[in-house]
Amino acid sequence: MKLSLGPILYYWPREALFEFYETIAGTSVDIVYLGEAVCSRRHAFRFEDWLDVAKGLSDAGKEVVLSTQTLIESESDLKALRRLAENGEFALEANDMGAVRLLSGKSFVAGPHLNAYSPETLEILVELGARRWVIPIEMSKQALSEMRPESLETEVLVHGRLPLAFSARCFTARHYNLPKDDCRFSCLDHPFGLELKTREGEPFLALNGIQTQSYRLCNLIGELDEMRKLGVSIARISPQPMHMEETISLFRGAIDGKIRCSEASSLISDLVPVETCNGYWQGSAGMEYMKGVT
Repeated sequence: MKLSLGPILYYWPREALFEFYETIAGTSVDIVYLGEAVCSRRHAFRFEDWLDVAKGLSDAGKEVVLSTQTLIESESDLKALRRLAENGEFALEANDMGAVRLLSGKSFVAGPHLNAYSPETLEILVELGARRWVIPIEMSKQALSEMRPESLETEVLVHGRLPLAFSARCFTARHYNLPKDDCRFSCLDHPFGLELKTREGEPFLALNGIQTQSYRLCNLIGELDEMRKLGVSIARISPQPMHMEETISLFRGAIDGKIRCSEASSLISDLVPVETCNGYWQGSAGMEYMKGVT
């Protein structure tokens, strides 16, 4: 089983991005996804910067995939998408069907936001050029067992806040009573998302610009052995602003059999500042953590 690092979903300063990927080059991840997948107003990195980082990671022995934006809203978004599709060097992760159309006939990764919930959908994606698919975050192990795509690599998000929904509205800007087009890049103040509580004061979700995330972090390190049996070939970690080297090391150790998955799960929980969850994988409410399941 390979280990991948998904695209950064938050808005981090330019220097922080360079430093982060310099660190990642020295870790044991096999695949790195790069690019802005959430909001087109985030310009800390330009197209050329992403390519420079991609080349550096490729030289370090990583497979590099460029991720496309999930919600295309304007002609400028389309131009950026076309530029990615025409980069000529790195494969793409398609996160909406517009990207799939542009990449038709080329080899690409079907991202988690394409809503591929049936074998028939996967067959269409394969015909169009998909060589790997990232399962939807709500998909359970039971549902995955009924898919079994033999001609596709299967990738599962195993660690990180779950990207639940996207909207044309920016919820972070709204929190500050700012219009979306004059958001003052408020997301920079929330490198791990903006916590949203219920009226009773219980943490519930995390706001990340136009993206709504789970408050709890998905943690499926305890399910890696089971994933192997289901044909999962890639485990994906979503970048966070804390303890990434330790997290990657624990996942690598669990994948390579150097540490028991149950023990690694406990150690991972100690690293993160919020509670963890594995409910979707277990066929339950996503925010739940099913204890005793390994």
